[in-house]
Amino acid sequence: MRTWNGRVESDSGLRADKYIAEVVGILGRSQLKARNALLLVNGKAAKFSRKLIRGEAIELTWSDEPERDLIAEELRVSLLYEDENVFVFDKAQGMVTHPAAGNWRGTLANAALWLDAQRRGGGAAPRGGIVHRLDKDTSGVIIVARNTAAHGFLAAQFKNRSARKEYIALLQGIPREESGRIENNLARDKRDRKKFAPAESGGKPAVTDYRLISRWALKPGCEYSLVALYPRTGRTHQLRVHMAGLGCPIVGDPLYGKKDRYFPEATLMLHARRLKILLPSQGEASIFQAP
Repeated sequence: MRTWNGRVESDSGLRADKYIAEVVGILGRSQLKARNALLLVNGKAAKFSRKLIRGEAIELTWSDEPERDLIAEELRVSLLYEDENVFVFDKAQGMVTHPAAGNWRGTLANAALWLDAQRRGGGAAPRGGIVHRLDKDTSGVIIVARNTAAHGFLAAQFKNRSARKEYIALLQGIPREESGRIENNLARDKRDRKKFAPAESGGKPAVTDYRLISRWALKPGCEYSLVALYPRTGRTHQLRVHMAGLGCPIVGDPLYGKKDRYFPEATLMLHARRLKILLPSQGEASIFQAP
C-alpha cells in the first residue's frame, strides 16, 4: 500500500476525486477505484464525491497494483448450499475472501467463479460476487451471489441489517456481564494503520451483542470463556476490537490480543457459526450453519 498526505490549497470546491486527479496529479479518477483507494479528510473516512475546502487535511491510501480481472480457480472449499442464485460456503480459516494486492489467487471469490462456471457448463456467467466478507483468519458461513440481481437482493439485507449473523469466539478472560451490548464508533488506529480503535469523534457506528456460553478457570487468574457474538453492524475487525475492549481479547488474535501461555500456537479463535437471510424467490428466511 502507498500513502500520500497533503492539504487543500485552493477554494475551487472540487470533488475529492477530481482534485486528486487534476490538482495533485497522483492518480486518475478511474485509477482510484482500480487501486482500491481510501480517502481520509481531516482524519475521517470520506467519499471521493465530497467537495473539498481550503486547508483541509487529506490522506490518500491506495494499492501498488491495479485490481485485476477475477480468475476462476479450482480450489478445495466446503459448500453448504447452492441454488441458481447463490452459493453458501463454510470458509476455511486462512482463506482470503476476495482478491486484493498480494492475494490475487487462491481466494474464495476465485473458487466461487470456477464452481459457477462448472455448474453452468462453461461460458460467461452473469456478474454476481461476494456479498459480505470474513477476515482471512475467520472461518465460517459466507454467502456468494451468482448473478447481479441476487447480489443486489442480498446486499440490501446486510445494508438494512435484516440479515442476522452469529459468531462464536474463545476469549482470554471472562466478561464481567453474562450478556450485553457494546456500542461505539470505530475508526482506523492513527498509531497503527493495520488496526481499528474506538473513536471519540468521527468513525463509523459499531454495535455488537454478546452472550456467555461457558467459562473455564485453569487456575486463579487464568480464565477463558466461550461466547456467542451478534454483530448488528459490519465494521472491519468489529468483533475483535469489541472483545479486546471488554478486556477479553479473542484467543490467537495477533493484532488485538496477547500471547497466550496455554495456547501459544493458537490462530484466531473466531468462527461465523450461523447466517439467517432471505434468499431470492423464497418467502421465508433461511438459516445456514457451519459446524
